Amino acid sequence: MTEPAPAPPSAGENRRVVTVRLTPPSLKDNTADADRLQRALMRRLDSDRVRIDLPLLREIPEALRSWGYSARCLLFKDRYGHQLLGMADPAAPRVMAGLAVDLGTTRIVLRLVDLASGRTLEEDAFDNPQIAVGPDVLARIHHADAAEGLAGMQAMVIGGLNRAIAALCARAGFSPADVYLATVAGNTAMSHLFLGIPPRWIIREPYIPAVNTPDPIPASELGLEIHPRARVLVFPNVGSYFGGDLIAGILFSGMNEIEETAILVDVGTNAEVILGNRDWLIACAGAAGPALESGVARMGMMAAPGVIDTVTVDRQTRRFRWETIGGLPPRGICGSGIIDLAAHLFLSGMLDIRGKLVPEKCGKNLAVIDGMNHIIVVPAADSATGRALMMSQADIDSLIRSKAAMYTILETITLSVGMTPRDLTRFYVAGTFGSFIKPRSAITIGMIPDLPMECYRPLGNSSLGGAALALTLDDCTAEMDRIRDRITYIELNVNQELMNRFSAARFLPHTEPSLFPSVQVWG
Repeated sequence: MTEPAPAPPSAGENRRVVTVRLTPPSLKDNTADADRLQRALMRRLDSDRVRIDLPLLREIPEALRSWGYSARCLLFKDRYGHQLLGMADPAAPRVMAGLAVDLGTTRIVLRLVDLASGRTLEEDAFDNPQIAVGPDVLARIHHADAAEGLAGMQAMVIGGLNRAIAALCARAGFSPADVYLATVAGNTAMSHLFLGIPPRWIIREPYIPAVNTPDPIPASELGLEIHPRARVLVFPNVGSYFGGDLIAGILFSGMNEIEETAILVDVGTNAEVILGNRDWLIACAGAAGPALESGVARMGMMAAPGVIDTVTVDRQTRRFRWETIGGLPPRGICGSGIIDLAAHLFLSGMLDIRGKLVPEKCGKNLAVIDGMNHIIVVPAADSATGRALMMSQADIDSLIRSKAAMYTILETITLSVGMTPRDLTRFYVAGTFGSFIKPRSAITIGMIPDLPMECYRPLGNSSLGGAALALTLDDCTAEMDRIRDRITYIELNVNQELMNRFSAARFLPHTEPSLFPSVQVWG
């Protein structure tokens, strides 16, 4: 006797959590319990293989009998076929959860997802404990060479994740043992440190990682305190400097599925740029990031409560207005606020096309300290620190170099395929920078191309978004591999042509005004 044929999966049907009802065994049908279950799942999934780990095989006989030969099954498809990760009683459904992790160098963000519905259950974040070793991956890679250095850094991250997972699950009302799948997106170095794989050759000639595409790993092997049979899927890298976090960003943006050519910009330690569509993708990176966060000015910092994220200047009175995150007294300014400030200084005539402060236009907002001009943004009386928040001419010069580098990267990557930046119709901006940046201000200083506002699409944390999306995609590993295999990485070699573009972009908004027709400066 054979099992009744289940209906084939319909388009969009969840193939991660499925319920099957089996015909009980009899003297006429003595098919083994596990075989019976596997065959039903293979028909349901239109698959030729469903693997079952030994510990789960041991549970199947009693479970099927106690559940009346029906089962709610959690499946995961990797590069070798489907794997049965867990089972539950369909009459008493409980959450089968997945965990998405953005494994950032500075910040680690987690999201719990219901694998049956795709619904977000909880989200949390914490500072990467490896900051205690070093603020950047270079310092951490060197530390990994020390005795117990690699093991210690891996333990830091795993310990932090376990504490955060326990707190998340407690808030959601279930156990960490109900988490059956984790997806982790990080840069190449962070992925190696998470897995406890020596990263030393990433920074040594010929600069190759130990692994680009690790297989899914049982959570128990990593010490991750979720279900011991859970699988941990780490997003693949393209190479030493193009990590799984960017693969996750591409997946989340959907640019890998569209016909038109789009661009994705993720600004962090570097500005990382991907251009392409469903047929091809090219990528590059350049040093345009640090000057847009805590590196640009003494008052510059990451986005947080009390940090200025919006600045405007009245063109007639030249009075400053600002808004802070959370509405708290200002204690600093983040990247988006710095770009706003520069844009409005330029539009009001307080900054000239060379990016230099114009003393006669700045008036009482100008301060000269140690022979250098400063612009006072927040007077001491209004500041949370009790000190005036100012930007020096050196700070502004740093921003000008950073914005020029960004535009040069965009121009170079588009020209490499016979386009110009103004030919783009979709411009995705990722990361915290993408969440807060105002395209109009970035256009005004010539940082991004002068496109209609509807072309710009903020993605927020695209690394986390891609990791969460992968939790519910039936064949997520195949899509990750398709994205990875389509990417061509181009080096931004220092040549005269590139340097000429950079020099032209160091003016506001550019030496060629026709590239920015919407920018109108106050007379």
